[in-house]
Amino acid sequence: MSTQVQEIAEMLDMLPEKEQNLALELLKRIILAWDSDYTKLTPKEAAELAEAENSGYVDEEDIDWDNLEKYL
Repeated sequence: MSTQVQEIAEMLDMLPEKEQNLALELLKRIILAWDSDYTKLTPKEAAELAEAENSGYVDEEDIDWDNLEKYL
């Protein structure tokens, strides 16, 4: 978690519950305006995705589950 995110969380924690809920709803609106279909990646997510793609990971849909012996 970045320093900024930690600072935001600490500041929100100081607010009464009603204002915390208001801040949460505002944040949801900001996120939806930025990425309405939740497809954008943060830099950290992009790095994790690149690492996974280069790790030898095999998608479950690409496995022939009826013939597993061919993977031995």
